[in-house]
Amino acid sequence: MHSPAPNQEEPVWIYPPMDDELKESIIKEFKLHPVIAQILVSRNFRSFKQIHDYLYAKLPDLHDPFLMAEMPQAVNRVCRAIRDQENILIYGDNDVDGMTGTTLLTEFLQDLGANVFFYVSNRGTLRQSLIVEALEYALMNECKLLITVDCGITAAVEIAKVAAQNVDVIITDHHEPTDKIPHCVATLNPKLVNNAYPNRDLTGVGVAFKLAHGITNQLTAEGKLPPKKIDLKRYLDLVALGTISDMGSLLDTENRILVRYGLRQLRKGKRMGLSKLFSICDVDLNDLSTFTIASKIAPRLNSLGRIDDPRKGVQMLLVKNAELAEKMALELDLNNIERQKIERTMSLDVDSTIQENPSILDNKAIVMVSDKWHPGVIAIISTRISKQYNRPTVMIAIDKGIGKGSVRSIREFPLLATLKNCSDILLNFGGHDFAAGLTVKEEFIETFKNCFIATANKQLQPSDVMSKLPLDAEIKFSELTFDFMESAKLLEPYGNENPQPILYCDALQTWPPKIVGKTHLKLYLEQGDRVLEGVALGKAAYSTQLRRKNLKLRIAFTPQINKSSIQLLIRDFKILEDLSPSSESSSSSTLPLASTDT
Repeated sequence: MHSPAPNQEEPVWIYPPMDDELKESIIKEFKLHPVIAQILVSRNFRSFKQIHDYLYAKLPDLHDPFLMAEMPQAVNRVCRAIRDQENILIYGDNDVDGMTGTTLLTEFLQDLGANVFFYVSNRGTLRQSLIVEALEYALMNECKLLITVDCGITAAVEIAKVAAQNVDVIITDHHEPTDKIPHCVATLNPKLVNNAYPNRDLTGVGVAFKLAHGITNQLTAEGKLPPKKIDLKRYLDLVALGTISDMGSLLDTENRILVRYGLRQLRKGKRMGLSKLFSICDVDLNDLSTFTIASKIAPRLNSLGRIDDPRKGVQMLLVKNAELAEKMALELDLNNIERQKIERTMSLDVDSTIQENPSILDNKAIVMVSDKWHPGVIAIISTRISKQYNRPTVMIAIDKGIGKGSVRSIREFPLLATLKNCSDILLNFGGHDFAAGLTVKEEFIETFKNCFIATANKQLQPSDVMSKLPLDAEIKFSELTFDFMESAKLLEPYGNENPQPILYCDALQTWPPKIVGKTHLKLYLEQGDRVLEGVALGKAAYSTQLRRKNLKLRIAFTPQINKSSIQLLIRDFKILEDLSPSSESSSSSTLPLASTDT
């Protein structure tokens, strides 16, 4: 947990929009709690169908995989490989999305009796050599078909080399395509311009699942596969794990279905390696959530792609032997401890550099470079810095004359157009509009830095880079019941583009706060005849300003169930009025405090 930097701007509270007519119609149609209805209004839901799909969509509502462009060609080629007993190579990216997608297709095709090999790209490999590396492995194992997972869409030149060796290629990817689409048997990507597939927000493992879904449907329709032989639901644990880890949109209906049912599958604990990893991480399967996956499981798997061998991640997800699974999970945990040490050192370096050079924040983008950083960890740092300062952020680690960069951005500054404008000085780049990667020769880093910052300064307004706290609804303490908490579960699963609701209200501080765990505050808040406890993470430094009773506060919070009580996770607060007898002035004062990334 990093406390807010002294020069970090306070967040602007964005109060929810009001539309009483729409809110009342939602309450009447769906019999929802008024606060839940207001949350839907605040999040721009406007039609009953939109709301119904968001709240109640089920597995049968998944889209037909054959709506995806080139799915028939992909399915036919895989079915031919199975029929002719050709060797197939599944080649995945080295993050959790790639690992889970690789595991899914490997296990699925093995269950169909196919001859399958898998390979995962190593962290030290430059993007443009990924497919060449895959080709070598495919030729060594006499594979006639290569299926990429979570990669390949930007590798047109390299894939042409694979085709020249009489190895067919199917690309499954979800990254933004460049101008030149690879020439291969089939390209499955919901972001292709000619693609009518309804869900543009599938992750890499999601696209891999759609391929498995398409193959199953075709073989079943042709009578070559008994309907009960393959149960696609058992692969949804992998889909949920990869989608959450890759920050797939959980506003989209299909992703919500995949993750909701995938969490149910994960709670069954049937995948041996994951079961052992959950145990090591002290994860209670009954309380498994998207937050648990993102904070405890994904970092451990990602640590392989950052500082070790990501193939071990696929091996652990596939393993059936309990003893071996436990050994792999323990190794994974040790890797993560090492990754955390590296990250702490890098974080201290980055934070001290910004504090010593506050002019860095005069610009609307942050670009930082070092030859001391570990290239496998820069993505974590760029994500944190971008969130902390609400700016497009590039972290570049230099190794042997080559800079490897991780780029994260804000909603107002899509990345790919800017990276494309800099493509003449980049070795390679790819990803999404808000999370991308790049490689650049050391001598061109300064030029790239100047170009990126200048573009951000030109395109972004001062208000764009101000930290914001969007509020979903006002609520009374009397409404914070267990029934309400149960109703709020309809909004789950939470995640990217569908965060936990932030509610607000005014309350009286009945007792000065306590410092908990050195960095957090516990507050005691009263409204009407009810008192609730609140925890403000990372805000112990503000305790001196709250050390008196009868302060009237406006609090922004997310309610949570803590054992047998409801507790408030305080996101931010303002002092509205001091009502204590010793108060020298009855005038209202405000003190907005910095939000903490929780």
